[in-house]
Amino acid sequence: MRLKVLKKNNVLLKYSNLKFKMQTYIALLRGINVGGHKKIKMANLKKMFESLGCKEVVTYVQSGNIVFKSPGTNALDLEKRIGKGIMETFGWEVPVLVKTKMELIGIMGNNPYGDDGEADSTYFVLLQTPPKKMLIDAVRQISYENEIFIITPSCVYLKCKKGYGNAKCNNNFFEVKLKVPATTRNYKTMAKLLELAN
Repeated sequence: MRLKVLKKNNVLLKYSNLKFKMQTYIALLRGINVGGHKKIKMANLKKMFESLGCKEVVTYVQSGNIVFKSPGTNALDLEKRIGKGIMETFGWEVPVLVKTKMELIGIMGNNPYGDDGEADSTYFVLLQTPPKKMLIDAVRQISYENEIFIITPSCVYLKCKKGYGNAKCNNNFFEVKLKVPATTRNYKTMAKLLELAN
């Protein structure tokens, strides 16, 4: 009888470990520490993530990039929990986008511009949800000098030859045209986040 109980417990333990296996996620916040608005210290942000049960929390630069581990769950649920945590802790509503490590690997791996020596002019407009095809088709008809972009369901790959600060195809442009929440990161930040996630 005892052997059967032990065997049953081992099976349950294996199932529990599988069900709650920690996954690596990357949270991207939008609009914090910009122009003196919505100031959040990264040390305090890290503590807030840990209070939500996140493990191995690492932040990168002040714009709100957080690599962390959490039990297998839905990215949209994490976005809601993190957004609520920021509101309760710091008092601000902050857009939050969460990607899995595998999603980030896929986005970087599918970069159509590659590492062509012009990485400084490459930007990733990360989309929370896939845009509707009719909206994608409409945006593809728009063009501006010195700016090129390729739209995929999860990311707009943007090349700004005159710099992102002068680009008309910025984050707000794609959010409005594609009607989905988005946040933008440069090549250097994306590469560093992928490094931290590994």
